Formats: sequence, structure tokens, C-alpha cells
Amino acid sequence: MEIILEDIGRRFNRDWVFQRLNYRFTAGSRYAILGPNGSGKSTLLQVVSSALTPSVGRVVYKHQGKAIDADDIYQYLSIAAPYLELIEEFTLAEQIQFHFTHKRFLNGFDAGSLIERLGLTHARDKQLRFFSSGMKQRVKLGLACCADVPVVLLDEPSSNLDEDGVAWYLQLVAQTCGDRLLLVCSNQEREYGFCNHTLTITDYKA
Repeated sequence: MEIILEDIGRRFNRDWVFQRLNYRFTAGSRYAILGPNGSGKSTLLQVVSSALTPSVGRVVYKHQGKAIDADDIYQYLSIAAPYLELIEEFTLAEQIQFHFTHKRFLNGFDAGSLIERLGLTHARDKQLRFFSSGMKQRVKLGLACCADVPVVLLDEPSSNLDEDGVAWYLQLVAQTCGDRLLLVCSNQEREYGFCNHTLTITDYKA
């Protein structure tokens, strides 16, 4: 899998979030998108995921040498982010069932083993609205990392996690991400220390 940014920029009204960004993300590598709060990391991730279109330039997607249309890229990626909500009326089991009607489980996982990996067997039939913020974050990360897709996008992945939760997150990434293309938006080294490439969003300001 490749995601190629060709001279892209994104602005809201007259304010540029970033400009003149050329970059190539490739499968088997782990990338950290760095910058302070409000610098545009999440905006870039949304452009990469095709949730937002660039104001200038273009994003090219290729899988096994074949071009993928931006409208179809959702089939090839999963994402966990603070601005993406779970369906709070669902129980944990229902949320997992719903999610995996649209994605396949990563090899070695099913609904039961995912719930066990989340450490939430006791909450299987509990509505998500009664989950703590840390429990919800585990669910978001588990759904993203345990889907069988070539691209995993994580925005501020340790949000609402305590020290044990951060250790759990790092183990989850080590267990599931393998040779996939992984992007992590962060300003905390503990979230991205395993990445072998970094892209600093402030390098692409006007």
C-alpha cells in the first residue's frame, strides 16, 4: 500500500493549515505526524483518510500497484480518533458486531478474542454510554487495530488512558500492526516511540 501526497495544502477560509506538502507513505513503515495541539495533525490525517479533500494538490492511493479511487479508500483503512464516536446505545458486543459487518477481523481475532484482548469481558453486554473514557478508548483502538486492512490511522491514541492503558496500547500495536502502513498523530513520544519515520506538520506552514 502507498499513499502519496502531491504538493497538497489545506485551508479553512483564508487560513492555511499546511501547504506544499509532498510525502510518500509506504506499507511496512510506521509514521509519526508531529506538532503541538492545534497545529493541523488531525486535519492532515483526515486528508490522508479522504474524509477531507486537499484545497490544492492531490492524494494518490495505490494498493498492490493498482490505483484506488479516493471514494473507495475507506475500505482499505481503519481509524481511531477523539472526534470519531462509538454508538453509545450499543453494548460492546453489538458495537463489535456492527463494526465487523463492514470490516473483516484481522487473522487470529474474532468477537470473543477481541473482547478478551480489550480486557472487557465483564462488560460484554454493557451499553457503551456507561463505559469510562478509558474503556471507550480501548474499544476504539481495538476496533481499528484488529480490522484486516492495510492502513491503520491513530490520532492521539493514548487519550484517556492511564499508565496501564498506555502499556496495553503499545502491546496492541506490536501485536497487530506488523507490516501494515501505520500513521500516528501525536505530540507525546510515548505514543509514537516505535515509529521509524516522522513528519512535522509545522514544517509546512506558510
